[in-house]
Amino acid sequence: MLTQMLAILHYLVALAVSVRVLLRPRLEPTVRLSWILVIELVPLVGIIAYVLFGEIRMRSAEVENRANIRRRLSGLWRPSPEAVHNPPQCGVPVIAANQAMAGFGAVAGNRATLLPEDDSAIAELVAAIDGARDHVHLLFYIWLDDVSGRAVAEAAIRAAGRGVKVRAVIDAFGSRGFARSRAWARMRESDAECVEALPLGLPVIGALYRRMDLRNHRKIVVIDHVLAFTGSRNCSDMAFAVKPRFAPWIDVFLRIEGPVVRQMQAVFLQDWMSYTGEDLGDMLRMAPPVAAPGEIAQVVATGPDTRHGSLSDSMTTMIYAARCKLTITTPYYVPGSALDSAIRTAARSGIDVTMILPERNDSLVVQATSEGFYYGLVASGVKLRLFQGGLLHAKIITVDYRMAMLGSANMDRRSFELNYEMNMLFLDGGVTAELDQRQQTYIERSRAIELDEIRGWSLWRRLRNNLLALAAPIL
Repeated sequence: MLTQMLAILHYLVALAVSVRVLLRPRLEPTVRLSWILVIELVPLVGIIAYVLFGEIRMRSAEVENRANIRRRLSGLWRPSPEAVHNPPQCGVPVIAANQAMAGFGAVAGNRATLLPEDDSAIAELVAAIDGARDHVHLLFYIWLDDVSGRAVAEAAIRAAGRGVKVRAVIDAFGSRGFARSRAWARMRESDAECVEALPLGLPVIGALYRRMDLRNHRKIVVIDHVLAFTGSRNCSDMAFAVKPRFAPWIDVFLRIEGPVVRQMQAVFLQDWMSYTGEDLGDMLRMAPPVAAPGEIAQVVATGPDTRHGSLSDSMTTMIYAARCKLTITTPYYVPGSALDSAIRTAARSGIDVTMILPERNDSLVVQATSEGFYYGLVASGVKLRLFQGGLLHAKIITVDYRMAMLGSANMDRRSFELNYEMNMLFLDGGVTAELDQRQQTYIERSRAIELDEIRGWSLWRRLRNNLLALAAPIL
């Protein structure tokens, strides 16, 4: 009798949760179907999984606070007249889509330098911090207590010691080890202001109000209003001590000057003001000088508190703008149907499409899910390459030698819906050529995977991969 009552109770709860899934707004049909299958086919576990991870829950006060900060800052980042531009036709729809989603327009007069792949990139960051005169703003998802991480911390401490205002943000989960380190403690003991973003708090109670896996995945450095760094690189050695068996971690890191630095400053300040309550909006009144010759650039920043679209929409628009060549590098490929379809459609229409993914991923689930997409990509004509020289962690898209995007966002739903991310678009400039050349070095360190190899995978591997690919909308 008790067993029957429990079964009826489970059925009623599962039905109620399924109705909730059907009634939620702005949810893709594939996501609804995936969640309903999980809820109905995996007793109890499916219900618990949906309650914990099925919805993007945030405290209403937190969402409203961030919205108020964006409104406060929105009138302060308009470009100076000399940064106004006439973009190439290929970039018009991409710029428009990005601006509609994230609020920033594209600005001209920027200079971007692609830094070396090795740890000397961190040395250049340290040198820039040592040259700071007014302020240093640092935001990293992962900051490790290794040689590179300590070097940046020491530079921040030196800057604070000579009167430079240092503000540092780390993600409370991604940098949880560094938050307990002596280097972070010494930064706090200096005059540097240090903040842990999105603290975990009490897991059970906190989960009722906000999803515990919402993270700040951005990588932003802004110095003295005029100089910035961003890319896919965290504040760590290539050896990446927390996951050494996948090393070296291969990233891109850019040094940037020009009007787009103010957009990066605005993104940092949105986060800082939301975490601390300190109003620093007037810092945006300082306009960086225009670099000459320069290129067009645009910041695209997204997060779970806004639902005006995602970086998936931006990437999809960019891919449809391709006419002859498209090269994509990403460590994690768990896309929505629109993005995957755009890539396959580009290849079928005769565009030269190359995708570079790591052969060994640090997440077995993500690797298996990605492999579930391989057959469709290769069958459509995509040249799929598997990188063999470590874990390829760079996130790059280049189009027709004229347009490029890079930043913190992976091609997965976590980046598109759950993380705070920041990417940058570049048009008609030297950095696109540099990124094409960098991706060519990835191709040289990778191997091609063909349909015959995919067909030859074991029955278990194909079942596992395709089952997880079915679940991709909720992963």
